Amino acid sequence: MKTSNFPKCYKKETKPNKFCPGCGHSLTLKTLGQVIDGFEISKKMVFGIDIGCSLLAWDFFDIDTVQTHHGRVVPVIKGIKMASPKTVAIAYMGDGGGYAIGLQSLLHSAKRNDPITVILVNNTLYGMTGGQKAPTTMKGEVTSSTPGGVFTDDEPFMGPELINHITKGKAYTARASVGNLFDLKRKIQEAIMYQINGKGFAFVEVLSMCPLNWKTDVKNTIEFLDKMEKVFPVGVIGKS
Repeated sequence: MKTSNFPKCYKKETKPNKFCPGCGHSLTLKTLGQVIDGFEISKKMVFGIDIGCSLLAWDFFDIDTVQTHHGRVVPVIKGIKMASPKTVAIAYMGDGGGYAIGLQSLLHSAKRNDPITVILVNNTLYGMTGGQKAPTTMKGEVTSSTPGGVFTDDEPFMGPELINHITKGKAYTARASVGNLFDLKRKIQEAIMYQINGKGFAFVEVLSMCPLNWKTDVKNTIEFLDKMEKVFPVGVIGKS
C-alpha cells in the first residue's frame, strides 16, 4: 500500500481509513496528522481517544495512544500531562463522549485551564450505536430515536460557546468544519500551539459528516453540512 499521500505519522502497516464511506472523522484525523508532522511532535505526544467512532483511530498514528472508557479521555489525558508536563497531550472524542457522559470532565478541565488540547467531532448524533439523538441534534432532525424529528424547544448543545463562557475567554475555543480543511488545519495548529506555548486549555469542535446515519447521498450530505454550519457558527470563539 502506498502511503506517500498520507501524513508520515500514520502507521504504515494499517489501513488509512477504517470509517464508513463519507465520514468526516478520516478528514479530521488526516488534517491532525498533517499538523503533527508539520510541528514534528509525534515522538513527544500522547493521543487519547474515547469510546465511539473515535476509537477507530486507535492505530492510525505511529504515536503513543491510549483508549479510555466512554467520556473519560479528558481526565486521562490531563493525568498524563500532569505526570509528564513536556508531553503534548491531545484528547479526541465525539459529541456524545464530550457533551453527554463526558461533559463534567470536559467543563472542569476547561475551568481549571488544564494545559491540554481537546478535539471534538460533532456529527449531531451517536454514530457508532445506530444514529440516536445526541446533545447536538438539531431542531427537526430525524434520528433513529426521533423518527418523527426533533420538534421541541431543546436547542442543540453549543460546546465552544459554553467553554468560552466558563473560562472567561482564557481558553482557546474554536469551531471548524470538514467542509473547509484549510481552516480546520489552521485551528488545530492554533490549538496545539496554545498548549505548547503554555497558555492552557484549547478546544476545537469539528463539524463532521455521517451520511450512513443521516441516510443522505453526496448532494444531501453537503447540504446537511451547510445547514450545520448555519446552526453552529464556524470561527474562533475565544482566546487570550
